[in-house]
Amino acid sequence: MLGTAITGAAHEGKSMDVLIIGGTGAISHAVATEAVARGVQVTLVNRGRSATHPVPEGAEVIVADARDPAALGSALGTRSFDSVADFVAFTPAHVAEDIETFTGRAGQFVFISSASAYAKPVARLPITESTPLRNPFWQYSRDKIAAEDALVRAYREDGFPVTIVRPSHTYDQTTVPIGGWTVVERMRAGKPVMVPGDGTSLWTLTHASDFAEAFVHLLGREDVLGEAFHITREDALPWDAIFRTIGHAAGVEPDLVHVPGDLIARIDPDSGAGYLGDKCHSVVFDNSRIRRIAPSWQPRIRLAEGARQMVEWFDADAARRTTDPATDALHDAAARFMRAPVE
Repeated sequence: MLGTAITGAAHEGKSMDVLIIGGTGAISHAVATEAVARGVQVTLVNRGRSATHPVPEGAEVIVADARDPAALGSALGTRSFDSVADFVAFTPAHVAEDIETFTGRAGQFVFISSASAYAKPVARLPITESTPLRNPFWQYSRDKIAAEDALVRAYREDGFPVTIVRPSHTYDQTTVPIGGWTVVERMRAGKPVMVPGDGTSLWTLTHASDFAEAFVHLLGREDVLGEAFHITREDALPWDAIFRTIGHAAGVEPDLVHVPGDLIARIDPDSGAGYLGDKCHSVVFDNSRIRRIAPSWQPRIRLAEGARQMVEWFDADAARRTTDPATDALHDAAARFMRAPVE
């Protein structure tokens, strides 16, 4: 168990051995960093291409394509791990590969699912882990649900040692959680920015470092096998407040345009699925289950501080401040429609 690995490592004479598939994204990098800081032996498997998240000092890196089972198996050799966490599995086919690869070589397999899998529309708040899983709007969420189903079936039928974790909207200084840096540039240029719905629905944003502090307490524990956990802040902000907080961190008062989710889906079906299946619904979470595992855990970074960090990070290097033409076009089209004169 992780508590033994952290507090009793010297007594045991060893640390826990954890494999993280990914490690270069906002969440996985935060988890790797937190685990290394707690004395866990961390190995990352990725393609070695991240320019934003350096490998935590003390972590081992194996360069391999995690979605190529033969290449991954060859790279791992005969190694086994106390815990394996896959941050880049998105479909039932991906977890089928994981089950084949890690049966017999992992004491625990942690699947990173998504809180967007919880039933939409939302019938009751706060959301708990027993809230049904159903998302008729977004294929991403349906794939995560199907992957969970496959893993739970493997646990029940064959004892595959899975733990499921469902992050909600999680960010760090390198990720702007309102449509990327393009939206901040629009704010600074005085251009209108699209806000989902009427701006009053409640949304939960969690800093990756806060997520990681709770997540690591799940690693290597037999008593969490077969269970699912979400890890989020419990406070929520209206979308208008989220956009204004980030705008203020960038030094501007943003020009907000409220746009119904079905209109976003008409303009851009790919983006619209994420709005209709997630961001247009109020979400507030009950984190009682993860607090039973990590009773002292308390998220520390509020959005105002997180927004300040991200603006400072992007402003520190002009090369980071790239914009996406498709995002620009979506905001322009939505604003034109909503502000067109009524005849």
